[in-house]
Amino acid sequence: MTNNRHAMEIREGDWATLGTSASEIRRLVFIEEQRVPLEEEWDGRDDDCTHFLALVGDTPVGTARLLPDGHIGRVAVLATHRGEGIGVALMEAAIDAARRRDFPSVELAAQLQALAFYERLGFEAHGDTFLDAGILHRNMVRRLAD
Repeated sequence: MTNNRHAMEIREGDWATLGTSASEIRRLVFIEEQRVPLEEEWDGRDDDCTHFLALVGDTPVGTARLLPDGHIGRVAVLATHRGEGIGVALMEAAIDAARRRDFPSVELAAQLQALAFYERLGFEAHGDTFLDAGILHRNMVRRLAD
């Protein structure tokens, strides 16, 4: 999928194909910027996921993953490219992939400062806040089927 407004492309693939670029984005955003501990970021689940990589030109600038159970996670956009619609494009790609797999809904654990972003995409928060990697989160769900 290409978004000409930003000369952006979203690629979908497995960890073997997209992992090198995706892991560098996640290292910069989660480990460096947000201080997530290494052992919490690398949870051993990447090989089982469908990954999404946003590129502006040839430069990888964002990533996300869809787990086999319908959870979307590890949504990250480099600080230099936030506010350009890249996060929305990554989420739309992950949601579309979940629809193709006939998931009735998708879920995620959102950092509190990102709740409004996910709400604009149709997600609804539920349950209490909780700490994950030292950051407050809340579970969210978006129904895909009636």
